[in-house]
Order: sequence, then structure tokens, then C-alpha cells
Amino acid sequence: MKLTVVGGGSTYTPELIDGLARRHDRLPVTEIVLVDPDQARLAAVGPVSQRILAAYGHPGTLRWTTSLDSGLDGTSAVLLQLRVGGQAARHRDETWPLECGCVGQETTGAGGLAKALRTVPVVLDIAARAPAGAWIVDFTNPVGIVTRALLDAGHRAVGLCNVAIGFQRRFAGLLDVPPSAVALDHVGLNHLTWERAVRVSGVDVLPDLLAKHADELAEEIELPAPLIRELGVVPSYYLRYFYAHDEVVESLRGRPTRAQQVAELEVRLLEMYADPALDRKPALLEQRGGAYYSEAAVDLLASLTAGTGDVQVVNVRNQGTLPFLPDESVIEVPAVIGASGARPVAVAPVEPLYAGLIAHVSAYEDLAVDAALHGGRDRVFKALLAHPLVGQADRAGWLTDRLLAENARYLPWSS
Repeated sequence: MKLTVVGGGSTYTPELIDGLARRHDRLPVTEIVLVDPDQARLAAVGPVSQRILAAYGHPGTLRWTTSLDSGLDGTSAVLLQLRVGGQAARHRDETWPLECGCVGQETTGAGGLAKALRTVPVVLDIAARAPAGAWIVDFTNPVGIVTRALLDAGHRAVGLCNVAIGFQRRFAGLLDVPPSAVALDHVGLNHLTWERAVRVSGVDVLPDLLAKHADELAEEIELPAPLIRELGVVPSYYLRYFYAHDEVVESLRGRPTRAQQVAELEVRLLEMYADPALDRKPALLEQRGGAYYSEAAVDLLASLTAGTGDVQVVNVRNQGTLPFLPDESVIEVPAVIGASGARPVAVAPVEPLYAGLIAHVSAYEDLAVDAALHGGRDRVFKALLAHPLVGQADRAGWLTDRLLAENARYLPWSS
């Protein structure tokens, strides 16, 4: 099969290639094409990716191109990992919302909406140019909103995030069992999820995990240990933006943004990639984020193409799984992955404490998709007014005008 990676000049790419090379038996890719508009990045990322494949003895071919149509021609699957506007746009998303006391973050709040508005039209154009029937796996944030737009447009799309696989691997390490032995009751929306159970051989061991490891888990998700003990669940790292919003805003003011940190890291990584002797992903790449990304991507693509029917956590249509949401909403839950796509498994009823926030954010995501597809200040304002981290009319108005001014070059309808 041919796999096309759009955003192939990303410093993430060697992580993906490493996973594809190590797990060729799971996903027998014969051709990989890296597509990116940035020729300079491709010139560094392409050759090191090729060397990694060769070092593992992978029999497939790899090439890179700035031509989207050439990269998509005849492909079986498209993996989206692009960032419209690069780290510079992300830096702005992470700063200007702080000026009115709102969190600055690339997937949550006003910054997340800005990213969605820049990204959705680009992703839909890419998908429209892909061969009919090709699978589109979206790793591009905000994953839930982007996946919803792709599905609404009729594409064979599944959204992918590494939060669930990261928790699975972390819990497996604490329990000293193989990751495959750990099944998660993972429920919510992308970047708004909770681990309500951790099952090994059908037995929920989460209470024991929290009794023994609550402090270290709390440190990793940056929430207080007493809170997760009281809740009896493990929230994702992104719940800190809701459960400790004001504290997070204060902590972000006057410090380097994550975008600035990543930009500096990428300079070092690209220098390393340019070394013709490098044929393995460098240890420094672990600091870039996206842990287990390649494993999650390989598992998903393999199951979609082979129709294995195993269960993985993905972003998929609700289809009645959470009865308090419309069927067409996109949720992040365990799903059976087969040749026809992803089908969510039945989940236990969601407690009101979580269901209320899920429903609130899901409604915002509906409005965000509408704004990304159709534009207009009124749609942007309504989406921000609906967001639980904004919610006040004067604040939503200020954020709307600032968002449009910051992103005018990416939103032709805003002028």
C-alpha cells in the first residue's frame, strides 16, 4: 500500500517512520510519500527518514515532494500532521488570549478555535484531492473538530490522538504487564477525556492504581492528587485548563510559550537530521511530544486496511454511544476498527459531572465547525460565547476581534 504523510516535513516524521519500519509485519507499506510545502524541511527530514527505513531493512520506498497532487496520486491512506501557520501562529494562539484572562493554548479556548479556523479549510481541500476511498487519518489538532469536518464532507476519516495510548503504556508500566493486557474505559471528546477504569483480564485495577500511584499520576497531568483521588478517575492533562483555569493562566503569563520551546527544539532536531550518519530517531525527539504517536498510527492504519476488528481509542461519530449528544457528534472512545471504519463500543453511562462538560464543549465544537466552514464574525463570536472557558459576551467579543486580526492572512473572509 502507498501511504502519504501530509505535513511530512514535520520534525515528528522520523518518529512515524521509525514505527513504520519497526512494524512492517503489522503494516506492509510499499511506498511512503512525504508531502510538505517547505522544501528546506523536506531536505532534512526526507533523507533521515530514508536512512531510518534502510537501517531497519524496510523493503518499501520513500520519497518527498512539495506537490500535493503528486503525493496523493494513487495513495491508499493519508496521514494528516500539518500545522497551518507553523509554530509562529501557535505562539500567537498561546499569548493573545491571556490578555483578557483566558487560557492560551493550541487546542482549547480561543487559541484552539483560531487553529481550527486556519486548519479545517486546508484539510478539506487536501481530502477532496485524495483518491476516492482512501483512508484519511487525522492527527492534526484540534482533532475532534477537524475529524467532524472531514466526516461531514463524506470522507473516510478517523481521528487519532496519543493521549489514550500514552495512558495505556503508563499504566502497563506501573502494573508490570504488557500494554496489550490493559484496556481503558476512556470517554469524552478529544483533549477532554477521563480514564474511568483500567482493566486487566477484565478486572478494574484503577482503584488500586490510584491508591498506590495517585501522587505521581497527578504530577504528570498537573492536577492535585486529592482531586483525582476524590474523583476516582484519571483526567487527561488537558482537563487542567478547566479544573484549574485561572491558576494555569497566571502560570503562563511572562514565561516562554510551548511554541517557542518547540521552535528551539526543532532547530536542534533539524540540524541533527542533516547529519548523513544519523539513521535512527534521536533521543532528543522524545522532548518534541507525541509519545507513541507512531505506534497508534500503525495500529490504526493496519486495522483499517486489514479489517482486523480489534479495539482502539479513536475519534469517531457518536452514533448513540453518548445518548446526551447528537449522533453526528465526534467523540473519543474505544471503537472496533474494521475495513468499513470505526464503530464505537458501548460505554457505561457517563456521570453528570463529566457529561455536562462534554455536552458543553461538544456544542462549542459544532459552532466551531460551522465558523470554519462558512466564516463570518457572528459565527466566530457564537462559538467563543458557547465555550465554557469564555462564556461572557464582552470577553467573547474582544476575543473574536483579536482572533480575526491575528489570523487575517489565513481567513480571506475576515477582511
